[in-house]
Amino acid sequence: MYRMTKAPAEIARLFGARSAAGANFAAEVYPGYPGLVVAEGETRVMTWGFPLILKGKNGQPLRPKPVNNAREDKLGTAFWRPSFERRRCLIPVSAWAEAEGIKGQMTRTWYSLAGEEVFAVAGLWRPTEEWGAAYSMVMVDGCPQMTDVHDRMPVVLARESWEQWLAGTPAEAFALCQTCSSELAVDRSTERWGAGRPAATSQ
Repeated sequence: MYRMTKAPAEIARLFGARSAAGANFAAEVYPGYPGLVVAEGETRVMTWGFPLILKGKNGQPLRPKPVNNAREDKLGTAFWRPSFERRRCLIPVSAWAEAEGIKGQMTRTWYSLAGEEVFAVAGLWRPTEEWGAAYSMVMVDGCPQMTDVHDRMPVVLARESWEQWLAGTPAEAFALCQTCSSELAVDRSTERWGAGRPAATSQ
């Protein structure tokens, strides 16, 4: 999960994008739910997670699973490649959370970019039959500040790299898939990991 606490109009201003009307999303974003992205020059609300079609034991279709993270070493696979080559986006984030602790008692540890109220994470998007437009975060190896909690983290993009991610060639974009070297602010909260999570997706 992650937080995005800025209003769409402010995000549009910060990212130099057109502001889409009717943006509706929660401050805490969960897989399978709406979040705000910057794509094709405007702020857009999309569902977080590419739908993965699953089947039951008897072959019956099940509710799709939102795949909310794309590993950088998998971007060349059939599932991700078309979006990586043609549909990259920026995901405005205030902080992201990882689960910490023993199973059944996990709490939320929040990570953000020190000194920044909002930053950009590398994303991919595509149209889907199931949920309309959907997006996913690109992930790389975690930085040293995260090693005691998780071994992966989102690709955090410096402001000067935003245009390269959006409009560069696939090779230029892939070169940005690096572990963040900037200092992270870490907030170990007492919030339980599953607290406040919606019971089921609205899709």
